[in-house]
Amino acid sequence: MFRQLISFTALALALGTAAHAQTAAPAAAYPGAKPVRLIVPFPPGGGTDILARLVATKLTEVNKWTVVPDNKAGAGGTIGITEATKAAPTGYDIVMGQKDNLVIGPWLYKNLPWDPTKDLVAVAHVAYTPVVIATSSNSKFKTLADVVAAARATPGKITYGSPGNGTSIHLAGDLFEKAAGVKLVHIPYKGSNPALMDALAGNVDLLVSSLPSAMGQIKAGKLRPLAVTSIKRSSSLPDVPTVAESGFKDFDVSTWYGVLAPAGTPASVVATLNTEINKLLAQTDVKAAIHAQGAEPEAMTAAQFSTLLKTDYAKWKGIVEASGAKIE
Repeated sequence: MFRQLISFTALALALGTAAHAQTAAPAAAYPGAKPVRLIVPFPPGGGTDILARLVATKLTEVNKWTVVPDNKAGAGGTIGITEATKAAPTGYDIVMGQKDNLVIGPWLYKNLPWDPTKDLVAVAHVAYTPVVIATSSNSKFKTLADVVAAARATPGKITYGSPGNGTSIHLAGDLFEKAAGVKLVHIPYKGSNPALMDALAGNVDLLVSSLPSAMGQIKAGKLRPLAVTSIKRSSSLPDVPTVAESGFKDFDVSTWYGVLAPAGTPASVVATLNTEINKLLAQTDVKAAIHAQGAEPEAMTAAQFSTLLKTDYAKWKGIVEASGAKIE
């Protein structure tokens, strides 16, 4: 009798366990119905913002996710990155970073509470772009040679605007000054759009900018591109010479953009985001949209993007130190 009771009890437990297994809801796949916040560390209208909104829009449209851009501008993009590093590593808070705030900012700002190679995980590279040196369409400068001649004739008189002190774009201007042997006056702004507006108004002589930030006004004929800083001409501006072609051999400066997440984000979430973003980058309409902004789409594995991040982080330490740029 006792043995029968044990048998009946064991059977009941087994049946109960089986029934629970059949009725228990499976864990929802990431991201499910929960919205994903995509932190944008710069103001609306700049290159980072444009690409972030394209990624957010397409992930929402194609995958039926809810991806919401959230602009957290300031301190050369480091405020937005700081917020991303402090977020829970769940995949529901990610960030669109770029070379400026990830690999240059840490060498400029004292006591940043994060290391990009330790406190973030590389998720998906999105695009890269050369920097463009441009001027208002009403400017007297028609070529980069005109700028160099004027700068040599009047040292310290020619001004250029950039999206911020110590950004890769500012440092591209600094490297150009060194290559040309001229002295320009750097005017830093809080983001690409304010610098662009002052260049159009003629308040600064030159604009040094990412192509995505400047492309709209270039296409509108209000901004005259003088040169791009990549070693090859941009496919978006094939008629615009490179700085190297303009007489400064081997000059090559470009920037890149990519999505990152807080360190500790599950590998499965990173893999999902990488796969879906890379799928978008293969789509004809997304490629066209990125090219329209003057950028070049480039998919990478998460590991490849991580290597790029670490390599550039080490490389730009020396460039920043040589520039003398500092931000207290």
